[in-house]
Amino acid sequence: MAHYVQLMTLTPQGREEMFRDPHHLLVAQQSVRVDGVQTLGLYAVLGAYDFVSIVEAPDNEAVARYSLELGVKAGAHITTLPAVPVVALEQAMRGGDQDLDIGTELDLTPAAYDDEERVL
Repeated sequence: MAHYVQLMTLTPQGREEMFRDPHHLLVAQQSVRVDGVQTLGLYAVLGAYDFVSIVEAPDNEAVARYSLELGVKAGAHITTLPAVPVVALEQAMRGGDQDLDIGTELDLTPAAYDDEERVL
């Protein structure tokens, strides 16, 4: 499964809904059903965006449908970005001819970075 980052900014209508019902975004999110798509986390943030969500989906088409439906129901502009683990990029750069596996999990344990070739 691939991971995606969703950057959300509420529309004026979305802000009004959130003001009336602070659970509005959660309710909208739970009401959107797209096969294989699962929200891993939803965070309120400060800055250019109002919320950030991490989503798991089988492919770009599924997450695009999910983003569109969520944006309509939540009253939000959503920018969806594919998230490629750094380890997958490293593997692709070293192997050259290997496919980039965007479903690879990032291992952040200290033992994973003991050899001298890896520098963070």
